[in-house]
Amino acid sequence: MSTAMENDLVLKLAKVSKSFGPVRALRAVDFELRKGEIHAIAGENGAGKSTLMKIIDGIVRPDSGQIFFQGELVEITSPAMAQRLGIGLVHQEIALCPDVSVAENIFMGNTSVSKTVFMDYKAIEARAKVALSALCNVSPTMLVRDLSISQQQLIEIAKALTLDCRVLILDEPTAALTEKEALILFGIMRKLADQGISIIYISHRMAEIFDNCDRVTVFRDGQYVMTRDITDITPSDVVAAMVGRVIENLYPDKQADHERSDEVILAVRDLTEASRFRNVTFELKRGEILGLAGLIGAGRSEIAKGICRLEGQVSGEVLLYGKPLRLRHYRDSIDHGIVYLSEDRKGDGIFLDMPIAANISALAVEQVATRLGIVDDARELEQARRLGHSLNLRYDDIRQPASSLSGGNQQKVAIAKMLSVRPKVILLDEPTRGVDVGAKAEIHRILRALSRDGVGILVISSELPELIGVCDRVLVVREGEITGEVAGDRMTEENIMYLASIEPARAGAA
Repeated sequence: MSTAMENDLVLKLAKVSKSFGPVRALRAVDFELRKGEIHAIAGENGAGKSTLMKIIDGIVRPDSGQIFFQGELVEITSPAMAQRLGIGLVHQEIALCPDVSVAENIFMGNTSVSKTVFMDYKAIEARAKVALSALCNVSPTMLVRDLSISQQQLIEIAKALTLDCRVLILDEPTAALTEKEALILFGIMRKLADQGISIIYISHRMAEIFDNCDRVTVFRDGQYVMTRDITDITPSDVVAAMVGRVIENLYPDKQADHERSDEVILAVRDLTEASRFRNVTFELKRGEILGLAGLIGAGRSEIAKGICRLEGQVSGEVLLYGKPLRLRHYRDSIDHGIVYLSEDRKGDGIFLDMPIAANISALAVEQVATRLGIVDDARELEQARRLGHSLNLRYDDIRQPASSLSGGNQQKVAIAKMLSVRPKVILLDEPTRGVDVGAKAEIHRILRALSRDGVGILVISSELPELIGVCDRVLVVREGEITGEVAGDRMTEENIMYLASIEPARAGAA
């Protein structure tokens, strides 16, 4: 490397390794970040990306290797030290305090160094308003618990932007953002890069990487694979480097004509919850995957939760194989074989600190319990291994905590938990959010196999290519109402966005 290019380096990692017990997370990894560049890091879940970022941020210490910051050899022993150096990290998983205000969350790190006895709330609210102005219209006085996941993600980003960063690390920052919010973030990223701030951008979304980044580095199985200029590589090249093979089909074949059936598994009639959705009527037929599209806030998740009686005072009918169901609580829904997979995998989908096996049995503990109601460990382990095998779940020990798994494997645990009740219908909310391309393809194949086995599958996704690729039909929701349906050749991003963004009355007329 030339001397000029060496001088342009802000951050350099040389032969960095890290193990957690027998698991080797990083193996002699190299990485270089230039001043003022947006540098993407790509790799499957479990490739070592998050471990590397935690080392840069001082959350974990490397077992070996060297870190150079602005040409100086450094040991980053804590996140506080990383901040002093000018390194800011926005985690993929939201880590805000829900019971205090937006302003207090943004400036949480400043409170411990304040020399005053009382906090000047007016001052931090004014500063927070400035920090938020470029990102979103959220009041600094709102409690974080009252914000949507999308808004909370923007607060995390605003929090990082208030630091005097030389290096900003963004880990899947758009996973919970709307398209409009993501575009705002991309504009801010480019402005920061133009000011000489270096950005590490972690994403599974190839379009985002190729539209916004200057270079991309790929990791696989804890090892460095390659670094290339974006202009010198294609998305297919990056995916092949990530998984070590070419993924021919991200989406499995759709329902063939001869597979179509008029048998209705689930019918929803005039489902209404006064403040969130109304008059929702649709049918889910045997063998198909039905999609639910719409802008964030349109009511998609609320409809799915309403069907299962997870939230709200819901009226209307839910019929399973033509039989009306009396659903009062989610337990009733589970007992009838209708289950919901939450979009918030780590909040509601799995229990991070519990073993994999205990997670999988959590919805139907009685199936692995003795007559006295005590869990039979052998039965629980056998069930977990059987369901895990059917989903190609990767783990070292079925007794290890779910938190030790990659994002894609955590999602498989959540799906296995649904399958443990032998469901008739699964409602999946953002089933591949934060999941790498290889795991996405696996999950898509699992959903198609389940539909062919007679399980009713409804998928909610903010990624239109995913809905178009995996679903046989897509219903579109706007402001709590279904505005239309697309299928076959009419299933395009343009048609879905049209139905998602016009008045329901006009959509019906169209």
